[in-house]
Amino acid sequence: MNRTRCLFFSICCLPLLVVLAVSCTGNAANVGDAANPERDRLYQLFDRNWQFRLDEDPLLATSVGDLRNLDRLPAMTPADLERRADFDRESLAALDEIDLLRLDEEDRINAEIFANQLRDRIALYGFGEWQLPLNADSGFHMDFAQLPSRVSLRSVEQYDAYIARLRAWPRYVGEQIANMRTGLGRGMTIPKVVLVGYEATIEPHVVERAEDSVFWSPFESFPVGVPESEHERLRAAGKAAIVEAIVPGYRDFLTFMTGEYIPGCRDTIAAEALPDGRSYYDQRVKFFTTLDTDAERVHAIGLAEVARIRAEMEQILEQVGYGGRFAEFVAFLRRDPRFYPKTGEQLLKEASYIAKQADAKLPSLFKTLPRLPYGVAPVPAHIAPKYTAGRYVDAPEGSTEPGYFWVNLTHLDQRPLYALTSLALHEAVPGHHLQGSLAKEQAQQPPFRRYDYISAFGEGWGLYAEWLGIEMGLYKDPYSNFGRLTYEMWRACRLVVDTGMHAKGWTRDQALMYLADNTALSLLEVRTEIDRYISWPGQALAYKSGEMKLRELRQRAERELGERFDVREFHDVVLRGGSVPLPILERSVERYLAAYRAP
Repeated sequence: MNRTRCLFFSICCLPLLVVLAVSCTGNAANVGDAANPERDRLYQLFDRNWQFRLDEDPLLATSVGDLRNLDRLPAMTPADLERRADFDRESLAALDEIDLLRLDEEDRINAEIFANQLRDRIALYGFGEWQLPLNADSGFHMDFAQLPSRVSLRSVEQYDAYIARLRAWPRYVGEQIANMRTGLGRGMTIPKVVLVGYEATIEPHVVERAEDSVFWSPFESFPVGVPESEHERLRAAGKAAIVEAIVPGYRDFLTFMTGEYIPGCRDTIAAEALPDGRSYYDQRVKFFTTLDTDAERVHAIGLAEVARIRAEMEQILEQVGYGGRFAEFVAFLRRDPRFYPKTGEQLLKEASYIAKQADAKLPSLFKTLPRLPYGVAPVPAHIAPKYTAGRYVDAPEGSTEPGYFWVNLTHLDQRPLYALTSLALHEAVPGHHLQGSLAKEQAQQPPFRRYDYISAFGEGWGLYAEWLGIEMGLYKDPYSNFGRLTYEMWRACRLVVDTGMHAKGWTRDQALMYLADNTALSLLEVRTEIDRYISWPGQALAYKSGEMKLRELRQRAERELGERFDVREFHDVVLRGGSVPLPILERSVERYLAAYRAP
């Protein structure tokens, strides 16, 4: 899947918003140009907007290495949310007053992306998406539980601030609950069916002993910057904060979810069933594809891709000499124990070995490689039961941590090894780790561009990275290649089932059957994936939309350049701008090709 959607939600704590994780050290105003006042105004606007967001969302600030407000959590009252939306409206109005014709191409791109982000946030506020701070496999409470691993405490003052933040948890939970109650009142809820078993994401934090809480880990040992004379006091204060604030806050949330929210959630699954649902889903389709398209066109493209990929999958059956039908072959893959790890250690080792093989192939495909390394680690136990098979988690800004390719070690009989190569290439390299780390290292970009994550580009790149595994020679046998095709088919099916459920009246069972019949995903993955699409409308459309555009642009470059085509140079062109909407990516490749045409 996509790299983790910033472990601390955006200003409205919306799991359906993409968070802009921007380094607090990058002051955009400092790169203003006195010779071009319009450019100077533009960069001052970038800086004002970002500094406002850092001040308003201390969790976002922490995630990008700004520890000034380490003692705070965001205020989530309706008045606070309205004030933030007003600020975005004011920023958009200020942008409209800047003469973009006086900017160069790169700064016009910056302004275009910035305007898109402002409009998206304003639109989602209007739809009331702030009343949905969770989905089927994530939520504000799960992201907050990753706080201890996302911040490096180095001083007594920072420990005291961390403890104060833990103390603020009940207030923060209470405001989120109030917003969710507003959603209950107007039908803006997560569908009930996808929340079955959701209490498993909350119960691990309702502990008897503070030492059993994930929030205790900073107190297990202290850095050299914390004098030994302070250790006992800090441990006692931390224990009290966990017992008196963290546990009651999670307990209140658990009570609300099981006793009020889940029973009161809607029985429908379509985004169209939400208030102003058709407009909401139309906006989500355009947002996640970055294209001027609609559900009908996306659905048709999905059906065509499913038919194309199915023909390639049928060829694998012939290659291995399987005489049965496609459904029988898939059933064989799902039940044969040779295709599944026996232990979590085996699964981690297999994933690590594949990732290391991919590392060795990178210089042949890329001129520029990231400085940041990555590791392979299990999905944390407290979120694993409702989590996907794997995910990339980037490094906290300013930390000494690497990025991580997370692998889910639960339900080992549902974690097929034949799909592990595709998963590793997508989440680690040359997928999310490589693309995201290179973007963060591009110091010439304005901060919001360096750390922005546009799903059609990022997830499209991840799926393109799976396809690159063919050139890398990493699909060693027909079964792993079938795994690659089943992952591509999975993303093609997303175009069909997401639009089917949210705009064309499909039932959950119909979507489950479609995905199960056309892929070799385990049945557990089929259920978790369909529930994710139900609770996160439109996001599933990003993958195929981006991958198809990337492959189209590469084919065009190969065709026009012929023997002059250099895949390493092409990849530099694609990645050097960071995460961009697909039309902007196409313009970038067009400029690259035009340079070759120039006399």
